[in-house]
Amino acid sequence: MPSLPFFQVDAFAAKAFEGNQACVMPLDAFLPDETLLAIAAENNVAETAYIVPAGEGVWKLRWFTPAVEVPLCGHATLASAYVLFAHGGFAGETIAFDTVKSGRLLVKRLGDGRLEMDFPSAPIRPVPVTDDIAAALGARPVEAWGGMFYAARFETPDDVRALKPDQRVLKTLGAEGGGWDRGNFGCFALGGDNGADVTSRFFAPGSGIDEDPATGSWHTMLSRILAENFAKPAARCYQAYPDRGAWVGVKLEGDRCKLTGNAVTVIEGRFTL
Repeated sequence: MPSLPFFQVDAFAAKAFEGNQACVMPLDAFLPDETLLAIAAENNVAETAYIVPAGEGVWKLRWFTPAVEVPLCGHATLASAYVLFAHGGFAGETIAFDTVKSGRLLVKRLGDGRLEMDFPSAPIRPVPVTDDIAAALGARPVEAWGGMFYAARFETPDDVRALKPDQRVLKTLGAEGGGWDRGNFGCFALGGDNGADVTSRFFAPGSGIDEDPATGSWHTMLSRILAENFAKPAARCYQAYPDRGAWVGVKLEGDRCKLTGNAVTVIEGRFTL
């Protein structure tokens, strides 16, 4: 029976059981979409990344949740670069990933061992906090923005940690004209423990995930909110997923966002078809 190389990585994590799980599968060529989706559903982590060589230092990259293919995923991009640096024998400083909907993404290995991703950061706009969204989140945000996702600011980090949204209802809601389908909500508050500039959580029932442990794409939007509304072009962010948690460094530079973090391999093996 055919088998494929398989790595499971905790991304935005300094050790196992932190950050967000991603499966990374290096391929010679992309399999049919239905097979890629079936494998991602079998893996049953937030995202499975598939990478295919496309030239010196360049790979094609696609991301799948257990339910859908997504246009951008930060933690699985971090995990893919980590696999190439740690297991794939890549000795260069920067890896380029070519993607279908997010263009070329660069990941650089820093001197301290962290990886730095260069991602697009889309424009944002203020949006109203409607009664149905407040009810679905279980608390009323102070203010909100639309863009790639719906972003809701709360008064304190404790307010964010206490959220228990109605995922079934939340899946049907969002900001009009958002970049993704409905049902993807970033919730945040300024401040936090251990020197955090901001504490957040990310709920994504619209992408087949009730809550995501560490979300790079969300932080590209959060970085723009922090820079344009709170004079924080660079920030140390904590994503407060229960029992895991993740640290993400962000820095907005024009229409690009630099995201920094660590990663660790927790499983290495073969996926048998």
